Amino acid sequence: MAHVTLDPTSSVVIVIDLQPRFLASIHAADRVVARSSFLASVAAQLNVPVLATVQNRDRMGELLPVFEPILSSSAVDKMTFSAARSAAFMELLEDTGRRQVVIVGIETHICVCLTALDLVQKGYEVVVCPDATSSSTNDRHKLGMERIRDAGVVPAHSEAIAYEWMGAATHPKFKDILQLVKVANS
Repeated sequence: MAHVTLDPTSSVVIVIDLQPRFLASIHAADRVVARSSFLASVAAQLNVPVLATVQNRDRMGELLPVFEPILSSSAVDKMTFSAARSAAFMELLEDTGRRQVVIVGIETHICVCLTALDLVQKGYEVVVCPDATSSSTNDRHKLGMERIRDAGVVPAHSEAIAYEWMGAATHPKFKDILQLVKVANS
């Protein structure tokens, strides 16, 4: 398995398809939204770009409003299951100049997995947060995570990523991030 040490100056967070119509059928949807919004908020505090996709906006609706204020740009509407197969999304990602990608969202075994696999093939270092992803059933989530890990994608908890980005308790944003951690864990 690949080893990835995340650096906030090299990282991007991708929020995949967290749309209310999709979330209605997702196992542990509340956890996924809470952990995804936690990580996106930490990223925003640390100047890590937060990009997002929505699947078939006309039919499935907009991204959850909680993400709008922390996105680096508007959510990209895609019809592809892999965000990496959307030219508009890849242009946005490439414009960041960053090569480390942290993925949250749904569904683990489809859009999250396919995006992760395609980004690895394109030379990105990819991390997926199992606590901030899910599928319609827990077994589909677990199988998606197994496939992701087998492909060399690194799984990491959203809280671990927050601390990895800061590196030390002496980080200037440590107290702000610690407050986000406390709220997320309460």
